[in-house]
Amino acid sequence: MPVRDILQLGNEILWERSAPVSEVGSDEIVTTITDLSDTLADFRHRRGFGRGIAAPQLGVLKRVIYVRTESAGFDGPLINPEITWRSCGQMEVWDCCFSFPSLMVRLVRAREIHVKYLASTGEERQLKAYGDFSELLQHEIDHLDGILACDRALSARDFVTRDEWLRQRRFRT
Repeated sequence: MPVRDILQLGNEILWERSAPVSEVGSDEIVTTITDLSDTLADFRHRRGFGRGIAAPQLGVLKRVIYVRTESAGFDGPLINPEITWRSCGQMEVWDCCFSFPSLMVRLVRAREIHVKYLASTGEERQLKAYGDFSELLQHEIDHLDGILACDRALSARDFVTRDEWLRQRRFRT
């Protein structure tokens, strides 16, 4: 399938809530999953970072995300993902997004979450996510609810360009 354009900050579709998937094996959902995977791979190849993408970022308002993260050993779609539990423990993170790849946003996420979802086979599954994987899933599931990382910024001063963030990290190490 073709690599798709990723909607950018300012596109109103990004703030819309996605509809649940009723037919996991439909042509629309199979195509969406393939497009998400291909677009994620292309972004990672071109930009050198990226672990997940949500259907709304391709203009598809369906509850589908695609995650590829080596650290958590997960590579595949999550259909109709739902956070069923969040830890009280929180972590402050600098978050980034394919829809505004040159911007970093400081926010707070739950340190651990439990998620139930459908696999591409239609089978219901559950997973527990910690640390970076937890942050990633919260970010992508937020997209399905029309919430962007910039909506969760700790303050108006908790934004930085990716270049400046990288520059500051180099001087700290």
